[in-house]
Amino acid sequence: MPMNATRWLPGLASLRDYERGWLQHDVMAGLVLTTMLVPVGIAYAVASGLPGVYGLYATIIPLLAYAVFGPSRILVLGPDSSLAPIILAIVIANSNGDPMRAVALAGAMAVISGLICILAGLLKLGFITELLSKPIRYGYMNGIALTVLISQLPKFLGFSVDADGPLRSILEIGSKVAGGAINWTAFAVGAATLAVILLLKGNKRLPGVLIAVVGATVAAGLLDLESKGVAVLGSLPQGLPSPSLPWIGVADLGPVLIGGAAVALVSFADTSVLSRAYAARLGRPVDPNQEMVGLGAANLAAGLFQGFPISSSSSRTPVAEAAGARTQLTGVVGALGVAVLLLGAPDLLKHLPTPALAAVVIASAIGLIEIADLRRIWRIQRWEFWLSILCLVGVAVLGAVPGIGLAIVIAVIEFLWDGWRPHSAVMGRAAGVPGYHDITRYPDAKLVPGLVLFRWDAPLFFANAEFFGDRILAAAKASPTKVRRIVVAAEPVTSVDITAADALVELADRLRKDGIELSFAEVKDPVKDKLKRFGLYDRFGDDAFFPTIETAVEVHCQTHGLKLP
Repeated sequence: MPMNATRWLPGLASLRDYERGWLQHDVMAGLVLTTMLVPVGIAYAVASGLPGVYGLYATIIPLLAYAVFGPSRILVLGPDSSLAPIILAIVIANSNGDPMRAVALAGAMAVISGLICILAGLLKLGFITELLSKPIRYGYMNGIALTVLISQLPKFLGFSVDADGPLRSILEIGSKVAGGAINWTAFAVGAATLAVILLLKGNKRLPGVLIAVVGATVAAGLLDLESKGVAVLGSLPQGLPSPSLPWIGVADLGPVLIGGAAVALVSFADTSVLSRAYAARLGRPVDPNQEMVGLGAANLAAGLFQGFPISSSSSRTPVAEAAGARTQLTGVVGALGVAVLLLGAPDLLKHLPTPALAAVVIASAIGLIEIADLRRIWRIQRWEFWLSILCLVGVAVLGAVPGIGLAIVIAVIEFLWDGWRPHSAVMGRAAGVPGYHDITRYPDAKLVPGLVLFRWDAPLFFANAEFFGDRILAAAKASPTKVRRIVVAAEPVTSVDITAADALVELADRLRKDGIELSFAEVKDPVKDKLKRFGLYDRFGDDAFFPTIETAVEVHCQTHGLKLP
C-alpha cells in the first residue's frame, strides 16, 4: 500500500498488521455492540426531533466510514446525546413540523460539520478544541445535560409540550404536572427502564440498556400499553439508507451553518478526549488531525446517507472494549448487524415505548453531568468555577447553539485576560537562593543600586503593551535608588507583535529622556528574530541584549563601579 494511502486511510493500513486471533474477538464484540447500537440510535434520533429509523441510518454508514478513515482502534461513533439539543434546536426552529424537512436539515448539518472537520484536519487544526478550558467544557456539557433532561421529561411523563427553550419548557411541564397531565402508566415504564439502566450501568457483563429496552418492549406488547395511552415506536421502514443529498432552502443556510459548526466543535472536543483516553490505555500515539478527518468523513457519510450529525460515544466504546474489541472491525460488524435488522426484522421493536426511549436518553444525560471535578475547582480556583456555572446558565437560558457561542466567547475572554493583565515582578538577590527572584515573595532580597530587574510573564502584544509600559514606569518610580538601567527578564516572553514593538520604542525614548537605559536579558531566539525583522534590534543595539540576567547585572555593576550583590 502506498505511503500516502497509509497516512490518510489508517483503517485500511491496519489490515496489514491484523492478527488472525483478533477476528473472533472483533466479531463477538461487534455482535454485542449491535444490541446497544439499535436502541440508543433510535433514542437519540427521537431526542433530536427525527423519526427513530434515522438513528439507525446515522449508525450504519458512519461506522463504516470511520473504520476506513479513523485512527483509533476501538472508538465507536454514532448518534450522541451531547449533539441532540443542537440538532433539535435547528430542527424545531426551521422544519415547521415536517419530518422530512427535519431530516434534510439534520442531514445538511452533518454534511457541514463533516466538511469543517475534514478541512480542519487537513489544515492541522486539531489543537482548536484545546482552547476550551476544563471549567468551560464542564459548564457547557452540564448545560447540555440539563437541556436533554428537560427535553425528555414530557415523553417520560406521557404528555407533550409546545414551549420553545429549556426555561419555557420547565414552566409548561410544571403547569401540566400540576394540572394532572401525567400518564402514570407511561411514567412507570420510563421509571422502570431508567432504574434498570442505572442499576446495571457499572456491570460489564450485563448490557443494561438492552435488558431495559427489551423488557419494556415485551411488557408493552403483552400488556397492550398502547391502548392505555403509552406511545410506541411503531414499525421501522424496511431497507437500507440510500445516497441522498439533503436539500435545504437558502433561508435555512444560516442556521444550518451555525448548527453544523457547533456540532463540529462539540463532537471533536468529545472525540479528542475519548480517543486520547483509549490511546493512552492501549499505548498508542494520538493523531488529533487524522481524528478530525475520520470524524469528518463519518459525519459527511451520515449526511449523504439520510443520517444526522454524530460523535464518539463514551457509552458504546466501553461496551466494545469490554466485549473484547481489537480493531475497527468491531464497528463494521456492528454496522452490518444493524443493517441486517433493518432488512430482516423491521417490526422487531414496533412495541418499544417512547418513555423507555426517553429513559435511555436521560440515563445518557446523567452520565454527562460533572460534579466531582467542579467541587475540586471550587476549592482551588473559584473564579473558574463561576465561569463554568455561567456557561451552564447560558446553555440553559439561551439554548444549545447560542450556548456554545457563549462558551467560545468566554474562552477567548479568559485567554485574553490572562495575557492582558499578566503577572510581572521586580527581582532581587535573595540570600541562600540562587538567581534573582520576585521581591514580593522575598522581601529581604537585595536590589542592585540604579538597576531594575523586571520580569514579564506573558507574550507582549497589542492587548498588554500599554500595561507593560505602565508597570515598567511604576517599577522605576518605586526604586529606592535613582534608576540608570531597566533590564527586562524576557525569558517568559514568547512573542512580540507590531503594536508591542512600537510601544517598546516609545517606552525606550521616554526612559532615555530620564537618563534610563532599557535593556533585555534571556530573549528567546524566535523573539529576537522578530525584533530584528521589526528593526528593533538595530535600534536598541547589540549592547542592549544580554544572554543572562547575571550578565546584565555584571555589566551594570562594572559600568557604575558597583560590587556584585
